[in-house]
Amino acid sequence: MNGKRMLAFILLVVLSLGAVGATSPMLANNLRLGLDLKGGFEILYEASPIDGGEKVDKSSLLETARSLEKRVNAQGIAEPEITTEGTNRIRVRIAGVTDEDKVREMLKKPADLTFRGPDGKVEMRGDDFVPGGASIQYDQTNRPMVQIKLKSAEKFGEITGRLVGQTLSIYLDERLLSSPRVNTVINSDTAVIEGSYTYPEVKELADTINLGALPLKLQEKYTQSVGASLGQKSLEETVYAGALASAIILLFMLVMYRMPGLVASIAIIVYIWLLLVVFWLMNATLTLPGIAAFVLGIGMAVDANIITYERIKEELRNGKSILSAVRSGSKSSFRTVMDANLTTIIAAAVLYFLGTGAIQGFALTLIFSILVSLFTNIFFSRILLQQLVRSNVIKKASYFGVKEADIRAL
Repeated sequence: MNGKRMLAFILLVVLSLGAVGATSPMLANNLRLGLDLKGGFEILYEASPIDGGEKVDKSSLLETARSLEKRVNAQGIAEPEITTEGTNRIRVRIAGVTDEDKVREMLKKPADLTFRGPDGKVEMRGDDFVPGGASIQYDQTNRPMVQIKLKSAEKFGEITGRLVGQTLSIYLDERLLSSPRVNTVINSDTAVIEGSYTYPEVKELADTINLGALPLKLQEKYTQSVGASLGQKSLEETVYAGALASAIILLFMLVMYRMPGLVASIAIIVYIWLLLVVFWLMNATLTLPGIAAFVLGIGMAVDANIITYERIKEELRNGKSILSAVRSGSKSSFRTVMDANLTTIIAAAVLYFLGTGAIQGFALTLIFSILVSLFTNIFFSRILLQQLVRSNVIKKASYFGVKEADIRAL
């Protein structure tokens, strides 16, 4: 027996399974779960201009989506999924919500720009500003600021005349933007928001104000609600089904392929763990369609090992030595496995670019599962098997599930 080869095999197995065992609880606890597993609700909005004028353009749709996301984050709700679809639709997915009605009301309310006196009284609202009238300007020290076009200079003059020597605070929703002091009557149709802002901050502020001045009207076209208990039940049933299916697959590989089946089982365990690591690093959301793609990926990973081991068994039946059979079987199966996986990646990519929502989640999970499978169940399992064979621990074809009577002379 070659001790160095055997030691290398044992070290690879111990390090791999040790990493799996040490980090799996952390990965499982930190994975983001979709609303179908955690509970929550999903709303599909159709956006239209508030005055029924021009069509909704892409920029206003994106600004509306960003505004919705900020509103959700302001409520302390972590990691909402808000995406635009088509030319005038926004899909909102929020998991782990207890007061659904409150969040839905908050989402539909447009961004509200107000000027308030020192007593908190609202002096000017969004309809006092020219739609889309916020622009970026620079003061005498070349600092960026936001200039807002007003509809009535007379009204602004009357307000500033009453508040001379006092503050006129500017709010976006309930967020204080600035609180300048009124030193004199301002008979102008422009107002400015200045302070220690960077250019990106000023641009974002101007875009948000423009959205608030001309908010898009949102109409619910579709809604789905999943209770927390139902989501928890779905998660438990899905995990149980996945664990049972994986156990059956590993048992099948051990019975059918003996020692190579053991190697394949180790590679599949590492594959599942690496896929969880990818999800965690991407901060991806795991949903029921994603888990379906996850389990499908396990099946394809097993299929890659089966194709390889069947080729090896065929070479052994033809009378080749174990090492020679492993080399030629692995080489001849490589193209078949690669072709099958690449065609599936192409199909998944088409699904991703043409699909929406859950279909995209399924496709993306499937693509990543195949890429991880190519590493673990082709290269990693092949390294383990070759180390085991070269250590001379496997000396008989029966270790591969091949009967001596089936071996033909070269």
